[in-house]
Amino acid sequence: MIYLLLAFFGCFAGVTTVLFGFGGGFIIVPVLYRVLSATHGADDVIAQSAMHIAVATSTCVMIVNASISTRNHARAGTLLKPYIWPLAGFIGLGAIAGAVTADLLDGEFLRIAFVVYLVITIIDCLFRRGFIEQKANTKPESLGRFATISGGTGIGAVATALGVGGSVMTVPLLRRCGLSMTQATSMANPLSLPVALAGTATYILMAHVTGNDLGFGYLGYVDLLAFCVLTLGAVIGIRLASPMIGKIPDRTHAIIYISLLVIVLLSMLFK
Repeated sequence: MIYLLLAFFGCFAGVTTVLFGFGGGFIIVPVLYRVLSATHGADDVIAQSAMHIAVATSTCVMIVNASISTRNHARAGTLLKPYIWPLAGFIGLGAIAGAVTADLLDGEFLRIAFVVYLVITIIDCLFRRGFIEQKANTKPESLGRFATISGGTGIGAVATALGVGGSVMTVPLLRRCGLSMTQATSMANPLSLPVALAGTATYILMAHVTGNDLGFGYLGYVDLLAFCVLTLGAVIGIRLASPMIGKIPDRTHAIIYISLLVIVLLSMLFK
């Protein structure tokens, strides 16, 4: 029953990856955190490491989700290469630092950081002009050097520490540059890849370095069985959602994006 639940939410994560660039972290992290906490006693090492496992497994699933979704968006012609590089390189550097830092932090602190992060993002999207509705014929602007370097490293560090892929920062950033929601969310997928790759590798390595051996079925902090089930569901979700790329009205797309953030926030508030 538990794995059917994970497969369902994995499918939902696949849909949000394609249409909103979430990479699945906003869904997978809270769901897997609650599953692990509910199925293991408080004194169990798995329950004590539940948040770290959820974040690490989420970044691992993100590799598959972001790769497939990037390919689908490339076929649909929604990717804009000037906004991918060199921003992706700086995101990768930040991702390594974020994963190392997260391993040194308490799981409850990570949960609280996740909640605070969501609150700030939702407020920013609601009250910053140009996110929900842009002026007609808005001409996209290029990213400046400062935004590329500081924004990229910051996105990578925060995203990997919380296992969310960075879409919650890349989408608003690119939206402020004048991109449509379809373009901004599609760009979140290739920009999530350096977070996923660097984050997963670092979480696996850090678990061994710090001596946190979780036993059979785990690769570092990655729950291998949960990864397989979530990935299978995600692939189905991506396949179902791909025909909808570019077909959602821009304002509606932005409103749904914020609504999903609110739902995830509520799920993490009620521990």
